[in-house]
Formats: sequence, structure tokens, C-alpha cells
Amino acid sequence: MSFSPASPEASSASHPLAPYGWDEGWEAEFTPYAAQGLLPGRVVRVDRGQCDVVTPGGTVRADTEFVVPRDPLKVVCTGDWVAVDPGGDPRYVRTLLPRRTAFVRSTSSKRSEGQILAANVDHAIIAVPLAVELDLGRIERFLALAWESGAQPLVVLTKADLVPDPTGLSYLVEDVETTAPGVQVLAVSAATGEGVDVLSAVVSGSTSVLLGISGAGKSTLANALLGEDVMEVQATRDADGKGRHTTTTRNLLVLPGGGVLIDTPGLRGVGLWDAGQGVGQVFAEIEELAEKCRFHDCAHGSEPGCAVLAALEDGSLPERRLESYRKLLRENQRIVAKTDARLRAEIRRDWRLKGAEGRAAMEAKRGRIR
Repeated sequence: MSFSPASPEASSASHPLAPYGWDEGWEAEFTPYAAQGLLPGRVVRVDRGQCDVVTPGGTVRADTEFVVPRDPLKVVCTGDWVAVDPGGDPRYVRTLLPRRTAFVRSTSSKRSEGQILAANVDHAIIAVPLAVELDLGRIERFLALAWESGAQPLVVLTKADLVPDPTGLSYLVEDVETTAPGVQVLAVSAATGEGVDVLSAVVSGSTSVLLGISGAGKSTLANALLGEDVMEVQATRDADGKGRHTTTTRNLLVLPGGGVLIDTPGLRGVGLWDAGQGVGQVFAEIEELAEKCRFHDCAHGSEPGCAVLAALEDGSLPERRLESYRKLLRENQRIVAKTDARLRAEIRRDWRLKGAEGRAAMEAKRGRIR
């Protein structure tokens, strides 16, 4: 297929990359690179410093060394839109187009780096298996990262056929809906087809990323959405519902109903990465209560006039929910503090003030005892 990157008659609707999400916005972003004779493309796979890029002329293999390698958040990622040279051996990705969204987590390394899992995503599908007991805290963690990415989260309860009682299944859906305000929750079974059509309709015409732990049924769900067995599937262990990493790379695949799907390996750890706003959206009801507290800097510990503690006492706010909120806020603050000197200083100053207040309280108590 011949294609002139500077051709004005190549509208976004008829563009060869339209099935991969190309639109007028990307066309406008690419204009200066088209003038340089470069080709647009979307990254469909990355491994070992190289990537597969689908271009108007087909899929090419390209090196990524021209993109800034020192910043882990600027490395080429599945879902990126890029400019590649039209020829040469090897080919190179010359630049990344500005990302609309980016799903980032904290790495397990002690250097406190962020790792980008997928770029330019519209829907973040969080796969949660019903083969094991629901871990609401983990769901909240995934949701915080999804909201922070800029994508719309969607929780999919997989393996719904393992819960044959409709009433019991409805209770599980309700529990997750309470945990995920503002997020659609779907019960889906790839084995029976339950809910697959609904999910396909939701993600049609958009870019979706499939996230979850090993054994969540992501590859099976991907195959159901694709309408064919593209992704390899392995059985999970009966004892704990866990599985091996069937998917080892992030692959971008075209959906038959329109749109694309990025399948990802199972995630053992989901560390927050500067996800303060995402945490706030997951716990929107607590944030709303906090606005009614007497003191604007209320820590919701023992302060008088605390609306959060009042809700906890009258039972309208579950204690588990508040503890999860506190935990994720503390974790996120630690991550941000590692890269923000001013915040580190503020945290140390807060610790000193609290320490001084504690010592003063102890001295006052000792004085009363005497």
C-alpha cells in the first residue's frame, strides 16, 4: 500500500491507521513530522529495545534508541503513537507523539522509578477473578492508578460461571460497586459468553488495556473479545486461584467490533506512582466528607468536628474503607517524597511537630499524676 505522509487528501477516517485509533487529533500532532518525510505508526509490541510499529505500509521492526532512554516514563511503550523513518536498516523511532493518557505504576526497585504499562488508553479494564475471595483493597489500588492515568476504569468480574447462584453473584457485584464509585462493574464469563457482548459494546471503537493479577483470566477474556484464540491460556491452581504469566509482553490487538485491546502480563505488585488524584477519586465519599470537617487540615484521627469520624461512628462509612484510604495516601506520599525534596522537608517538619506535641502531652500527663 502506497501512502504519502504529507498527502492532504488522506483524511483520518479513511487513513490506513484508523482501525488502530488514528483520528484528526493525531493527524494534527503528526503534521510537523510528516513535513520531514517521517511515517506515523502505533506501537503494538515492545521488547529488548526494539518495537513492532504498525504503519500505513504495514508493520515494521524499529529500534528505540533515539527516544530519551534515561527517563523510564519516556521510553517507548505499547500504545504509543510514534514517528518512524520510512526506510533504512535498521529503522528507528524518531520521536513519541504527546501521550493523551499513561498508565504508570511504581517499580519494585529501590530507586523509586515509575514504569509505564500502556499509553493512550481510553478504558482500563481491571479483571478480578471470582475463583477466589474478592480483595477489595487490591481493586481500590488498581482503580487509583487507572483514574490517575486519565483513562476510564471498568471492573470486570471474570469467571462468573463459578458463582451459579444469581443472588450471590449480585451481592458480589454490589460489593465491588460500593468499592468503585462512578465505575461500571460487569460480571463476565468467557466460558459461557455471559456479559461478553456488553463488554464488547462498552470498549468498541476505543483503546482498552486489560489489567489484573496472574490467574485473573485476562488472556481468556482477550480471546473472547477477539473472537478467536490469539492469546495462550494456562490453567490456574485450584489451591489459590493463581496462574503463571501466560502473557509475557504487552500486545496491542485489533478488536473485530472496532477499537484495540492491549493485553498485559499479570501484575504481582501494583505500587502507586504519584496517584494522589486517583486515590481521591476512588474514595470520593471520604473526600466529600473531609470538606465538612471543622478544620481544613483535619487528619481524621481525633480532631473535634471531624465529619469523617462522625460517618465512621454512625456506620455510614465502613472502617475498612477508611483504613484503605489512609494506607494508599501514606504509600503515595512516601513515593512522591522520594522525588520531591520540598515534600520530604514538610513531612519531616510534620513529624517533629507531632513528636513535640506527643512529648508535651506526656509531660502534662506526668504533671497531673504528681
